[in-house]
Amino acid sequence: MQPKARAQSRPFHEAPAFRALLLSLLTLAFIALQALSLMAKPESLAPLAEKISPSVVNITTSTMVEGRTGPRGIVPEGSPFEDFFREFQDRNNNGTGPRPRRSSALGSGFVISEDGYVVTNNHVIEGADEILIEFFSGQELKATLIGTDPKTDIALLKVEATSPLAFVSFGDSNGARVGDWVIAMGNPLGQGFSVSAGIVSARNRALSGTYDDYIQTDAAINRGNSGGPLFNMDGEVIGVNTAILSPNGGSIGIGFSMASNVVKRVVDQLKEFGETRRGWLGVRIQDVTKDVADAMGLDKASGALITDVPEGPAREAGLKTGDVILAFDGVEVADTRALVRQVGNSPVGATVRVRVLRDGKSQTIKVVLGRREEADGEALPAVQKDRPEEGDAPQSRQLMGLTLTPLTDEMREELGVDGATAGLVVTDVDESKEAFEKGLRAGDVITEAGQQKVASLAALEERIEAARDAGRKSLLLLVRRAGDPRFVALSLEE
Repeated sequence: MQPKARAQSRPFHEAPAFRALLLSLLTLAFIALQALSLMAKPESLAPLAEKISPSVVNITTSTMVEGRTGPRGIVPEGSPFEDFFREFQDRNNNGTGPRPRRSSALGSGFVISEDGYVVTNNHVIEGADEILIEFFSGQELKATLIGTDPKTDIALLKVEATSPLAFVSFGDSNGARVGDWVIAMGNPLGQGFSVSAGIVSARNRALSGTYDDYIQTDAAINRGNSGGPLFNMDGEVIGVNTAILSPNGGSIGIGFSMASNVVKRVVDQLKEFGETRRGWLGVRIQDVTKDVADAMGLDKASGALITDVPEGPAREAGLKTGDVILAFDGVEVADTRALVRQVGNSPVGATVRVRVLRDGKSQTIKVVLGRREEADGEALPAVQKDRPEEGDAPQSRQLMGLTLTPLTDEMREELGVDGATAGLVVTDVDESKEAFEKGLRAGDVITEAGQQKVASLAALEERIEAARDAGRKSLLLLVRRAGDPRFVALSLEE
């Protein structure tokens, strides 16, 4: 009798039921992914735009300007018809001369309080005789100028309304990340209220101002957008649209908005005082570059190197030329730009601790800050008191790619150098050497080498030898040109 055939078993994953189950799961997963994909698509910006639009305003300014005094633009200058057209204009003016005409300009702004404070750019309203604010509803109100800050290009206006106004709040611009979505609103090219969207392209951009802190965005910004707000997705103002980079005057996706953290401080001061009140340390400074750090024996290229200490808070506190400011009010100083902004943001009259490196040692000095606005244009360079002995014959010598000679009274008069200044005059620069590449030119005056005063060629040679003996690869020179000082590090050539 033959044995019964045994039923063949197959693996579970090959069973029809398993395959059907797997197919069902894959189908469900695909549907779920599609749903998630739809949910991930950006929502419409319409609700946000509707919410913040009532706080954005168009600004129209008008200014009386002088009429033309001649036939410019009608006939070429020097043309034989020039006198004829001038007489024709005089007859039309009834002998009263050119008539003044009214010029108008357009810009944008935004309301920051229900009682009618409006922020815009200074260049939008600068020199205006009349400022007219148009709201999203079509209502128009005349504005009064509260104050301006040309350094950050910010202006604060005020309107009187019969009822509370819709307004927006400032957000934290430091929280804006590159890649975050933003909305720009304003009055581009006079077309009326307009919304554009983009992302934060870059942070901490500087254009030309001392206190610049711009957010770069690719949201469309054109002429007329100036003074308008840059919003984050929470409807907070993180910037004031100020400038564009463009070869043709139109948007190419490179716009700049002054960061709200800067604007808010300015606005608060304009609201309280009608002007800005920035802290003032009273030093001239330059960045500590790698070669300067090497010449001074510093571990890293950071901090702010003091090149001059004119009359002011720093001199009264005991800061000196050649000190490297490492920290200000407990905050490490990365470079001169960071220091200037931090000092400017500090209260006038505040006592702050300034940590400096002097002669290789760290020390902390207390300084009572003055006011920047009162000091502008008043600070003069400190002068050196050491002078070469009378009767010393002028000599010349070539050192480090420079032809140098001691400063004489005749040279002082020729170069416009203060009579108390002593040093070595650069009479020639070898264009193949490092000194020329770093900007030294004939007429420059070297007053210090290795942070020691030099009034003779022998003194400079001593400083060169001392730097070599200390194992330094370069020597730090304090160079003055037209009274302005700066430090330059030059390699020590054998």
